[in-house]
Amino acid sequence: MAKEENSCKIPLSVVIIAKNEEANIEECLRSVAFAEEIIVVDDFSDDNTEEIAKRLGAKVYQRKLDGWGPQQTFAITQATQPWLLLLDCDERITPKLAQEIRERVSHNEKFAYEIKRINHFKRLRVNHGVLRPDYVPRLIPRAGTSVEGLVHPKIVYPYPTKKLRAPMLHFTYESWTAYLVKLEKYTRLAAQKKYDQGKRAHFFLDIILRPAFAFFKIHFLNLGFLDGRIGLCLSIGHYYYTAMKGIRLYYLQKNAENNH
Repeated sequence: MAKEENSCKIPLSVVIIAKNEEANIEECLRSVAFAEEIIVVDDFSDDNTEEIAKRLGAKVYQRKLDGWGPQQTFAITQATQPWLLLLDCDERITPKLAQEIRERVSHNEKFAYEIKRINHFKRLRVNHGVLRPDYVPRLIPRAGTSVEGLVHPKIVYPYPTKKLRAPMLHFTYESWTAYLVKLEKYTRLAAQKKYDQGKRAHFFLDIILRPAFAFFKIHFLNLGFLDGRIGLCLSIGHYYYTAMKGIRLYYLQKNAENNH
């Protein structure tokens, strides 16, 4: 049985970045068991992430995270198969999507395929607002592919894009604590990135106007209100995220001015 199952694997390297993902990684890895190779780059987890990944047949590399782009690019350089599937630990490949990936890889046409994500918050599907379904490029030929960016990565490749039909599942946050921890990290990194690029915050524009418009856009223009209370809470969270980026950038520049 094991030999038969292995013969069905396709020439695909799944690339996953991990840090303390023992609650997620097993389900994630089992959803891509059809791949010939699974690469997990682990940021020195202090839970059972590494052990679970190895038990399920992944090749695990330990590497300190120095930005999402460099970490994923390192993972890509470890891959040996002609096709890549870039995956997060909180994402799952459905059986229909797995079959479609098999077909695309077997045809071996040089396209970067975007996959639609169905986003969930605390295992509840969110259809609108900040977590509305989105398309992300994930199934890509390995040659010439890399990732840029420290916070919000950009996948770089020389291929035209197409969309796959079947979606994948994305379980973004299991709790409000996890959500707020991520907001704290992302606002800090985003503000520092803007500051290092020479950008500066204007108090009224970036701390008052931009957050208010961000809430209006997500809650009304992107129909977040249709998701009810969870939609409202996530729209408020987006307001907070936008405001905190402005506040952090504003005080980075104020502290620099005071030190001169």
